[in-house]
Amino acid sequence: MTRILVVDDEPQIRKALSVNLTARGYDVDLAATGEEGLHLAAARHPDAVLLDLGLPGIDGVQVIEGLRGWTTVPIIVLSVRGEESDKVAALDAGADDYVTKPFGMGELLARLRVVLRRQHPEPEDPVVRTSHFTIDLVAKRVVVAGDDVRLTPIEWGLVEHLVRHPGRLVSQRQLLHEVWGPQYSEETNYLRVHLANLRRKLEPEPSRPRYFVTEPGMGYRFQPERDDPPESGPH
Repeated sequence: MTRILVVDDEPQIRKALSVNLTARGYDVDLAATGEEGLHLAAARHPDAVLLDLGLPGIDGVQVIEGLRGWTTVPIIVLSVRGEESDKVAALDAGADDYVTKPFGMGELLARLRVVLRRQHPEPEDPVVRTSHFTIDLVAKRVVVAGDDVRLTPIEWGLVEHLVRHPGRLVSQRQLLHEVWGPQYSEETNYLRVHLANLRRKLEPEPSRPRYFVTEPGMGYRFQPERDDPPESGPH
């Protein structure tokens, strides 16, 4: 049975998550402090961690750093902290995703399913297909409406990294590090320019991206097929 560790100092949040997760067949461990969370993670080896940032004692970022010293377990941060700097710090420390309180249970469960699928992935298909384009990762070929579309090496690097992690929030720093190199970790304007060019080539409505979605101030996702594009435009 899939085990989820919830680390949150608010009793009502722990209870709500425990009830909802247990009802969906998950085993749930609960911790009220960062120290207790690290202890339970080492003892119980959860399949995913739901982690509050504002904890008594050591805070959530320190918990992430402690976990990342020995495990790649998926971590979804839950926090009332809305500042971009808090979100970026958590992602840079090794969190996989970030949900701001108050959150919808449906959204959280969907994010949880995504990170769990990545822990136990299906065999990777080298061809990514959507209603609007096809990406062949082996041939390094992109086809839109039956025609080949040329991507620059930078655009291809962005596409390749994002589509290999479908649904995952990839931080700006991680993308810059992977595509440009570690010396470019602060050049976020590079991302805006090249993502805009990429959307013009691949998105059905570049001003309302459907597949290459921005999480403002944090990073980007490759969103597989979805019913409706997000309401906000690209950043």
